[in-house]
Amino acid sequence: MSEERTESNSSGDCSDASVQRSPVFSGLAFVMLMLMMVSLVVVIVFGNALVIVAFKVDKSLRRQCNYYFLNLAVSDFLVGAFCIPVYIPYVLTGRWTLGRGLCKLWLVMDYLLCSASVFSIVLISYDRFLSVTRAVSYHARQRMTHQAIIKMIAVWVLAFVLYGPAILFWELVVGRSRVPKGECFAEFYYSWYFLLSASVLEFFSPFISVAFFNLSICLSIRKRRFHSRDVHIHLQMSEPTSAQGDGIPLSHNWGFGMKHAIKGSIHSQTSSPTSGKLDPSTSRAPNPSRLSRDKKIAKSLAIIVCVFAICWAPYTLLMIIRAACRGRCIEHHWYEVTFWLLWLNSAVNPFLYPLCHSSFRRAFSKILCPNWHTAPPSSVLRSGQ
Repeated sequence: MSEERTESNSSGDCSDASVQRSPVFSGLAFVMLMLMMVSLVVVIVFGNALVIVAFKVDKSLRRQCNYYFLNLAVSDFLVGAFCIPVYIPYVLTGRWTLGRGLCKLWLVMDYLLCSASVFSIVLISYDRFLSVTRAVSYHARQRMTHQAIIKMIAVWVLAFVLYGPAILFWELVVGRSRVPKGECFAEFYYSWYFLLSASVLEFFSPFISVAFFNLSICLSIRKRRFHSRDVHIHLQMSEPTSAQGDGIPLSHNWGFGMKHAIKGSIHSQTSSPTSGKLDPSTSRAPNPSRLSRDKKIAKSLAIIVCVFAICWAPYTLLMIIRAACRGRCIEHHWYEVTFWLLWLNSAVNPFLYPLCHSSFRRAFSKILCPNWHTAPPSSVLRSGQ
Protein backbone atom coordinates (compact mmCIF):
# COMPACT_ATOMS: atom_id res chain seq x y z
CA MET A 1 0.00 0.00 0.00
CA SER A 2 1.51 3.26 -1.11
CA GLU A 3 -0.05 6.53 0.00
CA GLU A 4 0.89 10.18 0.22
CA ARG A 5 -0.21 12.07 3.28
CA THR A 6 -0.23 15.83 3.83
CA GLU A 7 -1.16 17.76 6.95
CA SER A 8 -1.96 21.39 7.59
CA ASN A 9 -1.69 22.52 11.17
CA SER A 10 -1.34 26.25 11.05
CA SER A 11 -2.60 26.88 14.54
CA GLY A 12 -0.63 24.12 16.17
CA ASP A 13 -3.79 22.37 17.33
CA CYS A 14 -4.36 18.78 16.33
CA SER A 15 -7.96 19.67 15.54
CA ASP A 16 -6.72 21.41 12.39
CA ALA A 17 -4.95 18.31 11.12
CA SER A 18 -6.07 17.33 7.64
CA VAL A 19 -5.39 13.90 6.26
CA GLN A 20 -5.47 13.58 2.48
CA ARG A 21 -4.99 10.18 0.95
CA SER A 22 -3.72 9.94 -2.61
CA PRO A 23 -3.64 6.24 -3.48
CA VAL A 24 -1.25 5.32 -6.27
CA PHE A 25 -2.15 1.67 -6.61
CA SER A 26 -1.20 0.09 -9.90
CA GLY A 27 -3.72 -2.12 -11.67
CA LEU A 28 -2.10 -5.31 -10.32
CA ALA A 29 -1.80 -3.96 -6.78
CA PHE A 30 -5.43 -2.85 -6.87
CA VAL A 31 -6.59 -6.32 -7.94
CA MET A 32 -4.39 -8.10 -5.38
CA LEU A 33 -5.62 -5.90 -2.54
CA MET A 34 -9.21 -6.40 -3.59
CA LEU A 35 -8.79 -10.18 -3.67
CA MET A 36 -7.13 -10.22 -0.24
CA MET A 37 -9.86 -8.07 1.31
CA VAL A 38 -12.69 -10.06 -0.22
CA SER A 39 -11.02 -13.32 0.84
CA LEU A 40 -10.78 -12.05 4.41
CA VAL A 41 -14.47 -11.12 4.36
CA VAL A 42 -15.43 -14.57 3.07
CA VAL A 43 -13.37 -16.34 5.75
CA ILE A 44 -14.78 -14.20 8.56
CA VAL A 45 -18.39 -14.49 7.42
CA PHE A 46 -18.25 -18.22 6.65
CA GLY A 47 -16.31 -19.23 9.76
CA ASN A 48 -18.48 -17.32 12.20
CA ALA A 49 -21.72 -18.16 10.38
CA LEU A 50 -20.82 -21.82 10.80
CA VAL A 51 -20.55 -21.34 14.57
CA ILE A 52 -23.93 -19.57 14.70
CA VAL A 53 -25.66 -22.23 12.57
CA ALA A 54 -24.12 -25.04 14.60
CA PHE A 55 -25.43 -23.49 17.79
CA LYS A 56 -28.91 -23.22 16.27
CA VAL A 57 -29.23 -26.72 14.79
CA ASP A 58 -27.49 -28.70 17.54
CA LYS A 59 -29.40 -28.41 20.81
CA SER A 60 -26.62 -30.18 22.72
CA LEU A 61 -24.46 -27.06 22.28
CA ARG A 62 -26.88 -24.87 24.20
CA ARG A 63 -24.91 -24.89 27.41
CA GLN A 64 -23.76 -21.90 29.40
CA CYS A 65 -20.14 -22.11 28.26
CA ASN A 66 -21.08 -22.28 24.58
CA TYR A 67 -23.18 -19.12 24.72
CA TYR A 68 -19.95 -17.16 25.03
CA PHE A 69 -18.69 -18.70 21.78
CA LEU A 70 -21.96 -17.62 20.17
CA ASN A 71 -21.47 -14.08 21.45
CA LEU A 72 -17.96 -13.97 19.99
CA ALA A 73 -19.15 -15.39 16.68
CA VAL A 74 -21.94 -12.82 16.34
CA SER A 75 -19.59 -9.86 16.89
CA ASP A 76 -16.96 -11.26 14.50
CA PHE A 77 -19.60 -12.12 11.89
CA LEU A 78 -20.84 -8.52 11.84
CA VAL A 79 -17.25 -7.29 11.45
CA GLY A 80 -16.96 -9.31 8.24
CA ALA A 81 -20.51 -8.65 7.03
CA PHE A 82 -20.63 -4.88 7.62
CA CYS A 83 -17.46 -3.16 8.83
CA ILE A 84 -14.93 -4.48 6.31
CA PRO A 85 -17.16 -4.25 3.19
CA VAL A 86 -17.97 -0.60 3.99
CA TYR A 87 -14.27 0.19 4.53
CA ILE A 88 -12.96 -1.45 1.34
CA PRO A 89 -14.00 1.38 -1.06
CA TYR A 90 -12.58 3.92 1.39
CA VAL A 91 -9.15 2.32 1.55
CA LEU A 92 -8.95 1.72 -2.21
CA THR A 93 -10.13 5.17 -3.37
CA GLY A 94 -8.79 7.24 -0.48
CA ARG A 95 -12.05 9.16 -0.03
CA TRP A 96 -15.19 8.59 2.03
CA THR A 97 -18.18 9.10 -0.26
CA LEU A 98 -20.98 7.55 1.84
CA GLY A 99 -21.90 10.62 3.86
CA ARG A 100 -21.44 11.71 7.48
CA GLY A 101 -24.36 9.70 8.79
CA LEU A 102 -23.07 6.37 7.52
CA CYS A 103 -19.59 7.35 8.68
CA LYS A 104 -20.87 7.74 12.24
CA LEU A 105 -22.74 4.44 12.03
CA TRP A 106 -19.69 2.64 10.65
CA LEU A 107 -17.43 4.02 13.38
CA VAL A 108 -19.86 3.08 16.16
CA MET A 109 -20.31 -0.43 14.76
CA ASP A 110 -16.59 -0.97 14.18
CA TYR A 111 -15.51 0.11 17.66
CA LEU A 112 -18.47 -1.65 19.26
CA LEU A 113 -17.91 -4.99 17.50
CA CYS A 114 -14.15 -5.07 18.02
CA SER A 115 -14.54 -4.23 21.72
CA ALA A 116 -17.32 -6.82 22.12
CA SER A 117 -15.05 -9.41 20.51
CA VAL A 118 -12.28 -8.65 23.00
CA PHE A 119 -14.58 -8.78 26.02
CA SER A 120 -16.06 -12.05 24.77
CA ILE A 121 -12.57 -13.52 24.64
CA VAL A 122 -12.07 -12.51 28.27
CA LEU A 123 -15.41 -14.09 29.16
CA ILE A 124 -14.46 -17.35 27.44
CA SER A 125 -11.10 -17.42 29.21
CA TYR A 126 -12.77 -16.77 32.57
CA ASP A 127 -15.26 -19.57 31.88
CA ARG A 128 -12.43 -22.00 31.16
CA PHE A 129 -10.67 -20.83 34.30
CA LEU A 130 -13.75 -21.73 36.35
CA SER A 131 -14.10 -25.10 34.60
CA VAL A 132 -10.63 -26.06 35.86
CA THR A 133 -10.49 -24.44 39.30
CA ARG A 134 -14.17 -24.74 40.32
CA ALA A 135 -15.18 -27.86 38.47
CA VAL A 136 -17.99 -29.08 40.76
CA SER A 137 -19.89 -25.81 41.02
CA TYR A 138 -19.11 -25.02 37.37
CA HIS A 139 -20.76 -28.16 36.00
CA ALA A 140 -23.73 -27.67 38.30
CA ARG A 141 -24.43 -24.29 36.67
CA GLN A 142 -24.11 -25.33 33.03
CA ARG A 143 -27.89 -25.42 32.50
CA MET A 144 -28.40 -21.97 34.03
CA THR A 145 -28.25 -20.14 30.72
CA HIS A 146 -29.82 -16.94 32.08
CA GLN A 147 -26.53 -16.11 33.80
CA ALA A 148 -24.71 -16.45 30.49
CA ILE A 149 -27.22 -14.17 28.77
CA ILE A 150 -26.79 -11.50 31.46
CA LYS A 151 -23.01 -11.60 31.00
CA MET A 152 -23.39 -11.37 27.22
CA ILE A 153 -25.61 -8.29 27.55
CA ALA A 154 -23.06 -6.75 29.91
CA VAL A 155 -20.34 -7.29 27.31
CA TRP A 156 -22.27 -5.35 24.65
CA VAL A 157 -23.22 -2.54 27.03
CA LEU A 158 -19.62 -2.10 28.17
CA ALA A 159 -18.36 -2.24 24.57
CA PHE A 160 -20.77 0.53 23.53
CA VAL A 161 -20.12 2.75 26.55
CA LEU A 162 -16.37 2.56 25.93
CA TYR A 163 -16.43 4.35 22.54
CA GLY A 164 -20.04 4.95 21.43
CA PRO A 165 -20.82 8.19 23.31
CA ALA A 166 -17.45 9.66 22.36
CA ILE A 167 -18.02 8.91 18.67
CA LEU A 168 -21.52 10.38 18.69
CA PHE A 169 -21.08 13.44 20.91
CA TRP A 170 -17.39 14.43 20.85
CA GLU A 171 -17.86 17.20 18.28
CA LEU A 172 -20.81 18.58 20.26
CA VAL A 173 -18.64 18.91 23.37
CA VAL A 174 -15.69 20.39 21.47
CA GLY A 175 -17.89 22.69 19.44
CA ARG A 176 -16.86 21.68 15.93
CA SER A 177 -15.86 18.66 13.93
CA ARG A 178 -12.19 17.76 13.51
CA VAL A 179 -12.82 15.42 10.57
CA PRO A 180 -12.29 17.05 7.16
CA LYS A 181 -14.61 16.45 4.25
CA GLY A 182 -13.99 13.20 2.41
CA GLU A 183 -12.52 11.51 5.49
CA CYS A 184 -14.03 9.22 8.10
CA PHE A 185 -12.33 8.73 11.46
CA ALA A 186 -13.28 9.28 15.07
CA GLU A 187 -13.15 12.80 16.50
CA PHE A 188 -10.78 11.57 19.25
CA TYR A 189 -8.33 10.27 16.64
CA TYR A 190 -5.54 12.58 17.90
CA SER A 191 -6.56 12.70 21.58
CA TRP A 192 -3.87 10.53 23.11
CA TYR A 193 -5.21 10.87 26.66
CA PHE A 194 -8.59 9.43 25.63
CA LEU A 195 -7.03 6.67 23.54
CA LEU A 196 -4.69 5.72 26.38
CA SER A 197 -7.58 5.51 28.85
CA ALA A 198 -9.75 3.51 26.45
CA SER A 199 -6.86 1.19 25.55
CA VAL A 200 -6.42 0.27 29.19
CA LEU A 201 -10.00 -1.05 29.20
CA GLU A 202 -9.99 -2.47 25.66
CA PHE A 203 -6.56 -4.12 25.46
CA PHE A 204 -4.29 -3.95 28.50
CA SER A 205 -6.85 -5.08 31.10
CA PRO A 206 -8.25 -7.90 28.91
CA PHE A 207 -4.74 -9.07 28.01
CA ILE A 208 -3.64 -9.14 31.64
CA SER A 209 -6.87 -10.94 32.60
CA VAL A 210 -6.49 -13.62 29.93
CA ALA A 211 -2.83 -14.10 30.84
CA PHE A 212 -3.77 -14.40 34.53
CA PHE A 213 -6.42 -17.03 33.79
CA ASN A 214 -3.93 -19.01 31.73
CA LEU A 215 -1.26 -18.86 34.43
CA SER A 216 -3.74 -19.86 37.14
CA ILE A 217 -4.88 -22.87 35.11
CA CYS A 218 -1.29 -23.97 34.55
CA LEU A 219 -0.48 -23.70 38.25
CA SER A 220 -3.66 -25.59 39.18
CA ILE A 221 -2.84 -28.39 36.76
CA ARG A 222 0.73 -28.61 38.03
CA LYS A 223 -0.45 -28.77 41.64
CA ARG A 224 -2.94 -31.54 40.91
CA ARG A 225 -0.40 -33.48 38.86
CA PHE A 226 1.98 -33.55 41.83
CA HIS A 227 -0.89 -34.49 44.12
CA SER A 228 -1.89 -37.29 41.76
CA ARG A 229 1.64 -38.65 41.79
CA ASP A 230 1.78 -38.57 45.59
CA VAL A 231 -1.56 -40.41 45.88
CA HIS A 232 -0.42 -43.02 43.38
CA ILE A 233 2.83 -43.64 45.26
CA HIS A 234 1.00 -43.83 48.59
CA LEU A 235 -1.44 -46.41 47.27
CA GLN A 236 1.35 -48.48 45.78
CA MET A 237 3.19 -48.52 49.10
CA SER A 238 0.11 -49.23 51.24
CA GLU A 239 -1.31 -52.24 49.38
CA PRO A 240 1.40 -53.77 47.21
CA THR A 241 1.16 -57.30 48.56
CA SER A 242 -2.63 -57.58 48.47
CA ALA A 243 -2.74 -56.42 44.88
CA GLN A 244 -0.13 -58.97 43.80
CA GLY A 245 -1.34 -61.82 46.00
CA ASP A 246 -4.92 -61.69 44.77
CA GLY A 247 -3.85 -61.38 41.18
CA ILE A 248 -5.48 -57.99 40.83
CA PRO A 249 -3.69 -55.59 38.50
CA LEU A 250 -2.21 -52.60 40.22
CA SER A 251 -4.15 -50.19 38.02
CA HIS A 252 -7.42 -51.78 39.16
CA ASN A 253 -6.36 -51.60 42.77
CA TRP A 254 -5.33 -47.98 42.32
CA GLY A 255 -8.76 -47.15 40.93
CA PHE A 256 -10.41 -48.96 43.87
CA GLY A 257 -8.26 -46.99 46.29
CA MET A 258 -9.07 -43.78 44.47
CA LYS A 259 -12.77 -44.38 45.00
CA HIS A 260 -12.21 -44.82 48.73
CA ALA A 261 -10.04 -41.69 48.75
CA ILE A 262 -12.77 -39.73 47.02
CA LYS A 263 -15.45 -41.00 49.40
CA GLY A 264 -13.28 -40.32 52.43
CA SER A 265 -12.41 -36.79 51.33
CA ILE A 266 -16.02 -35.95 50.49
CA HIS A 267 -17.16 -37.35 53.87
CA SER A 268 -14.57 -35.27 55.67
CA GLN A 269 -15.69 -32.14 53.80
CA THR A 270 -19.39 -32.66 54.40
CA SER A 271 -19.01 -33.67 58.04
CA SER A 272 -16.80 -30.70 58.90
CA PRO A 273 -18.81 -28.08 60.77
CA THR A 274 -16.62 -25.24 59.50
CA SER A 275 -16.99 -25.98 55.80
CA GLY A 276 -20.20 -24.77 54.28
CA LYS A 277 -19.28 -25.59 50.69
CA LEU A 278 -17.55 -28.41 48.95
CA ASP A 279 -14.09 -27.45 47.69
CA PRO A 280 -13.38 -29.28 44.46
CA SER A 281 -9.63 -28.92 44.78
CA THR A 282 -9.53 -30.93 48.01
CA SER A 283 -12.66 -33.06 47.94
CA ARG A 284 -11.72 -35.31 45.07
CA ALA A 285 -8.63 -37.18 44.08
CA PRO A 286 -6.98 -36.22 40.80
CA ASN A 287 -8.32 -37.94 37.70
CA PRO A 288 -5.71 -38.64 34.99
CA SER A 289 -8.23 -38.11 32.18
CA ARG A 290 -9.30 -34.82 33.73
CA LEU A 291 -5.69 -33.70 34.05
CA SER A 292 -5.20 -34.47 30.37
CA ARG A 293 -8.28 -32.42 29.45
CA ASP A 294 -7.15 -29.51 31.60
CA LYS A 295 -3.73 -29.57 29.93
CA LYS A 296 -5.44 -29.13 26.57
CA ILE A 297 -7.38 -26.18 27.98
CA ALA A 298 -4.13 -24.63 29.23
CA LYS A 299 -2.47 -25.06 25.83
CA SER A 300 -5.42 -23.54 24.01
CA LEU A 301 -5.44 -20.58 26.41
CA ALA A 302 -1.71 -20.07 25.82
CA ILE A 303 -2.42 -19.89 22.08
CA ILE A 304 -5.26 -17.46 22.79
CA VAL A 305 -2.93 -15.14 24.72
CA CYS A 306 -0.33 -15.16 21.92
CA VAL A 307 -2.82 -14.61 19.08
CA PHE A 308 -4.64 -11.90 21.02
CA ALA A 309 -1.37 -10.06 21.70
CA ILE A 310 -0.17 -10.36 18.09
CA CYS A 311 -3.44 -9.03 16.66
CA TRP A 312 -4.17 -6.26 19.16
CA ALA A 313 -0.87 -4.99 20.61
CA PRO A 314 0.50 -3.33 17.42
CA TYR A 315 -2.75 -1.46 16.75
CA THR A 316 -3.19 -0.30 20.34
CA LEU A 317 0.38 0.89 20.82
CA LEU A 318 0.52 2.55 17.41
CA MET A 319 -2.73 4.42 18.01
CA ILE A 320 -1.42 5.86 21.28
CA ILE A 321 1.94 6.85 19.76
CA ARG A 322 0.27 8.30 16.68
CA ALA A 323 -2.10 10.39 18.77
CA ALA A 324 0.70 11.60 21.07
CA CYS A 325 2.81 12.87 18.17
CA ARG A 326 -0.26 14.09 16.25
CA GLY A 327 0.33 11.72 13.34
CA ARG A 328 3.79 13.05 12.41
CA CYS A 329 5.97 10.18 13.62
CA ILE A 330 4.08 7.21 12.13
CA GLU A 331 3.43 6.72 8.42
CA HIS A 332 -0.19 6.10 7.61
CA HIS A 333 0.41 2.76 5.88
CA TRP A 334 1.73 1.26 9.14
CA TYR A 335 -1.49 2.23 10.82
CA GLU A 336 -3.43 0.53 8.01
CA VAL A 337 -1.42 -2.67 8.48
CA THR A 338 -2.21 -2.84 12.18
CA PHE A 339 -5.83 -1.99 11.42
CA TRP A 340 -6.22 -5.02 9.16
CA LEU A 341 -4.29 -7.15 11.63
CA LEU A 342 -6.97 -6.23 14.15
CA TRP A 343 -9.69 -7.47 11.82
CA LEU A 344 -7.70 -10.60 11.10
CA ASN A 345 -8.44 -11.67 14.67
CA SER A 346 -12.12 -12.01 13.70
CA ALA A 347 -11.10 -14.54 11.03
CA VAL A 348 -8.95 -16.54 13.44
CA ASN A 349 -11.42 -16.68 16.34
CA PRO A 350 -13.91 -19.22 14.87
CA PHE A 351 -11.04 -21.62 14.25
CA LEU A 352 -9.21 -20.88 17.48
CA TYR A 353 -12.16 -21.31 19.88
CA PRO A 354 -15.01 -23.61 18.81
CA LEU A 355 -12.79 -25.98 16.82
CA CYS A 356 -10.94 -26.74 20.05
CA HIS A 357 -14.13 -28.35 21.37
CA SER A 358 -15.19 -31.79 20.16
CA SER A 359 -18.88 -30.87 20.49
CA PHE A 360 -18.51 -28.03 18.00
CA ARG A 361 -16.43 -30.20 15.66
CA ARG A 362 -19.19 -32.80 15.60
CA ALA A 363 -21.77 -30.12 14.88
CA PHE A 364 -19.63 -28.71 12.07
CA SER A 365 -19.23 -32.14 10.50
CA LYS A 366 -23.00 -32.68 10.64
CA ILE A 367 -23.56 -29.39 8.80
CA LEU A 368 -20.79 -29.70 6.22
CA CYS A 369 -20.92 -33.48 5.69
CA PRO A 370 -24.44 -34.63 6.58
CA ASN A 371 -24.02 -37.92 4.65
CA TRP A 372 -21.39 -39.08 7.13
CA HIS A 373 -23.96 -39.04 9.92
CA THR A 374 -26.78 -40.87 8.13
CA ALA A 375 -27.09 -44.62 8.41
CA PRO A 376 -26.72 -46.59 5.13
CA PRO A 377 -29.96 -48.07 3.72
CA SER A 378 -28.60 -51.59 4.05
CA SER A 379 -28.05 -51.20 7.77
CA VAL A 380 -31.55 -49.80 8.20
CA LEU A 381 -33.04 -52.80 6.35
CA ARG A 382 -31.03 -55.24 8.43
CA SER A 383 -32.10 -53.58 11.66
CA GLY A 384 -35.77 -53.79 10.61
CA GLN A 385 -35.63 -57.49 9.85
